Formats: sequence, C-alpha cells, structure tokens
Amino acid sequence: MKAFIFDLDGVIVDTAKYHYLAWKRIGEKVGFSLTHDQNESLKGVSRKESLERILDWANVRLSEEEKEALLIEKNEDYLQQIEGMGQEEILPGVLDLLHFAQKNNIPVSLGSASKNATRILKKLAIDHLFNAIVDGNNVTASKPNPEVFLKGAELLKQEPNNCIVFEDAAAGIQAAKAAGMISIGMGGTEEVKAADHCFTSMTAITKEFITTL
Repeated sequence: MKAFIFDLDGVIVDTAKYHYLAWKRIGEKVGFSLTHDQNESLKGVSRKESLERILDWANVRLSEEEKEALLIEKNEDYLQQIEGMGQEEILPGVLDLLHFAQKNNIPVSLGSASKNATRILKKLAIDHLFNAIVDGNNVTASKPNPEVFLKGAELLKQEPNNCIVFEDAAAGIQAAKAAGMISIGMGGTEEVKAADHCFTSMTAITKEFITTL
C-alpha cells in the first residue's frame, strides 16, 4: 500500500478563517486591508513569507524587529482563536480516511507549514493516527519547495513516488509534484486544478478509488 501525506489547513480542518482574521488585523496595523483572494494565496505559505507578502502588497518596509513583533502578535491572535477547537471542526470524510489508513496499515504523515500543527492535531484528538508529523518547526523551506513532503516520506520510510499527498493549495500541489508524488487536490477550486486528481471534499473519495491508487 502507498503512504498518505496530509496538509493540515483546509484539508483536515478549516483553520483558514482563523488565519484570515489574524492576518487581516495585522494588515490593518500597517494600513492595509487584506482581501479573501489575497488570503487564499497565503495557503501553505510560512508565517514569515506570508507577512512579507502582506508588507509588499501594502508597500510597507519594516525593520526585522518590527516584523518579528508582528509575527508574534499574529501567532498569539491565531492561538487564542483556535483554543476552543475540537473534533467537531474536522472536515467531513477525514476521520473515515484516517481510520481506513489505520485499518489497512497505510503509513500517514502530516506535511504542513504550520508551526502549530501538533497542537491542533492534539486538540482534534487525532494525533495518534499519524505516524509522522512534519511542520514548520521541522523544515527550512516553504511550499512550493518539496522539503516538507520529502521529509515526511523519509520518516515513513517510503519512496516519494509511493506517496499520495492531499492538498488544497496551489503551492502544495506544486510541492507534491516537485517531490515526485501523487497529488490529490481538495476543494475543487482553481487553486488545485493542476493536481493529478481533484475532489470537492474528502467525502467524495471512495475506498475503491484509494484501493485502485
């Protein structure tokens, strides 16, 4: 059987809304109003790179100390918002697929840019369903660099071409392709149309499809 590598935000749980509110407040601090479309392009991108993009859009230049203060403020805002998360926030179909993997001895890794990934998985009470967790604390390069997925494959002791990546962002699909992995785009948006396979949600993925893969 192949190995599964899941992105976190937008694939396992919808934390994009919390990121958007936190980044929007940061944008307002530098006189910029972040749009939903701009926030979409921040999916799968590291916190530092996301701030750099917002500052570029706002045409604002800050010192490294000022940037670091904003990064800390954004993260604290985000953490406060996710404090009350529970299993009810897991996206439909995710638990079924994770339990299918567990039942069939399919190794599973997380591959996320989030530095809060482990904390979120524990809040969702599903951290025990992952054989490996690779997040923003373990990698130096952001997607579309394939580092996060290649490291996941390494920890699972799998060849890259034996891994199936579940992603909802263009940068993530590019990273999966760069790693030589099978990509499954989630959400049915233009963002993921370059994936090998696309689904509107996890509930649309059948056990027959996974078995065929």
